[in-house]
Amino acid sequence: MALTENRKEDGTEAAAVPPRGRAVRRLTRPDPAARSRGGQRFILLGLVLASAYSLFPVYWLVIAATKDRVGLYQSNGLWFSGWHLWDNLQQVFTYEDGIFLRWTANSFLYAGVGSLGGTLIALATGYGLARFDFPGRGVVFAAAVGGLLIPIALLTLPLYLLFSAIGMVDTPWAMLIPCLINPFSVYLAKVYTEATVPFELLEAARIDGAGELRIFFSIVLRMMTTGGATVFLLAFVNTWNAFFLPLTVLRGEQNWTLNLGLYNWSGKRLESGIDVTSLVLTGALLSIIPMAIMMVAMRRYWRSGVTLGALK
Repeated sequence: MALTENRKEDGTEAAAVPPRGRAVRRLTRPDPAARSRGGQRFILLGLVLASAYSLFPVYWLVIAATKDRVGLYQSNGLWFSGWHLWDNLQQVFTYEDGIFLRWTANSFLYAGVGSLGGTLIALATGYGLARFDFPGRGVVFAAAVGGLLIPIALLTLPLYLLFSAIGMVDTPWAMLIPCLINPFSVYLAKVYTEATVPFELLEAARIDGAGELRIFFSIVLRMMTTGGATVFLLAFVNTWNAFFLPLTVLRGEQNWTLNLGLYNWSGKRLESGIDVTSLVLTGALLSIIPMAIMMVAMRRYWRSGVTLGALK
């Protein structure tokens, strides 16, 4: 930007002034608040798109569960066509002598009892790895971390052969025992123990005469309520959605889970010519209700637990 120089009568230079007719350009810095608002809008847009992508299958499932067989195939798949939800629910609960209720009870048994026992074992194992020094601790933890790299599908066939050798195939134990051992739950429990259970508190309890079992059940478990709830919730979701393991180790339909039973219904159209698609969709809608209730009921523990693990 060109400036003119003025000299005073005594020869000294005056301050440079811009020439007439030209505006002075001032350099302005970007507003940090405006940049922050722009970033927030971008994040909000991404969250809205991700939510719409995640909730769209649920929306379609709700719409489909309200239709009969004719409306399911001949109407718009994204909007209602009559209201047959109550008829579909009645057929689901009465079809094949109400076997759907038996499958629901089995799913609650496997997911509830198995996840509860697995959570207790994981918390005890994580507590031992985090707060006890014993030979081979590093090897045990490395084995637990290495177990995270093995897909459950690779373990299904060995589990089937093992349970077949000891006579546990087609029994509830074939589903419950694998739920008790979860390397990811052990890893999470170790992380939560290191973050929430100080050495000083344990030493104070030992000085007061408390045994190790009393310390674990009376002090450690209460301090790890958030971590335990998170481990339980993740294990419950994983067991409830399991498919390949029950497909392999469960034979009789009286021991099937909801996912396996609905899969069997969906194949009946090809085998016997009976179209039970409406029942399958209605049953699928009912199967996600316990998951939604569990997530809403435990969201406080799950959110704080995941945040704690992220900070760690």
